[in-house]
Amino acid sequence: MTPIYVIGSSNTDMVVKSDKIPSPGETILGGTFFMNAGGKGANQAVAAARLGGRVTFIANVGNDLFGQQAVAHFRNEGINTQFVTTDPQLPSGVALINVDKHGENSITVAPGSNSNLTFDLVVKGLNDATLSSIILIQLEIPLPTVAQAIQHSIRHGHRVILNPAPAQKIKKELLKDLFLITPNESEAQQLTGIKVTSQRTVVQSAEKLIRMGASNVIITLGAKGAYIHTPEIKQLIPAPKVKALDTTGAGDCFNGALAAGLSKGLSMIKAVTFAVKAASISVTRKGAQASMPFGSEVVN
Repeated sequence: MTPIYVIGSSNTDMVVKSDKIPSPGETILGGTFFMNAGGKGANQAVAAARLGGRVTFIANVGNDLFGQQAVAHFRNEGINTQFVTTDPQLPSGVALINVDKHGENSITVAPGSNSNLTFDLVVKGLNDATLSSIILIQLEIPLPTVAQAIQHSIRHGHRVILNPAPAQKIKKELLKDLFLITPNESEAQQLTGIKVTSQRTVVQSAEKLIRMGASNVIITLGAKGAYIHTPEIKQLIPAPKVKALDTTGAGDCFNGALAAGLSKGLSMIKAVTFAVKAASISVTRKGAQASMPFGSEVVN
């Protein structure tokens, strides 16, 4: 099995579930509150580990209760935490999440120690990686760190999966020789300028990402599934129909599951099918990491 190195954020999610998400200036009474372990990097690491991947997490947490609880949680999930560092100054990251009765969410993140995850910290973990390791990375950490980590990983023969979330502008150079990029519809639009609203525009957006330098593209389409665009494959993988309770972390579940599937030698089509099924299970549960399914639950 190919090892997986997840580079990214760790947050504590503070969630309020209510009938609707408040508009600017609006106060809503009622609803339920709970806390969950979160952060896109941590979510993806937990998903990959639960789904059978051999995962090392590279992150930076605060010297506080949230950070200590996070590291203990990762270890309980079977994740190697050797390269999770503790920041001497900044607190652990937190996310404030509103979830409505339809399962849609609105999220504000205070990155804290995640903003101090430098390449000097990351490279210590990458130096532990073997040839063809899978490197999974997102955009909740500083972009210079992302860029250096990608360039270093490609030079050393690793397969880099970039999940360009949350959506933001990135330099075209980041996509050069990238093994795989996995945007959702809004992230694909941010990267390509093409609004993804139909099968035709999905294909156009994927083709543009290929021209920008990515070797393979997967555009996730929520309840519709995921579209694969590689030199050999142009195919939509539909998602099972489920009743969504909470979509928080669904994209992270997809990416972690995808990395786990590829690490076990699945073909691209089978790995994406596996990831779509896993993400479909996750939206039927509350929370981010708490919603991640185990391998036994995802029937091929």
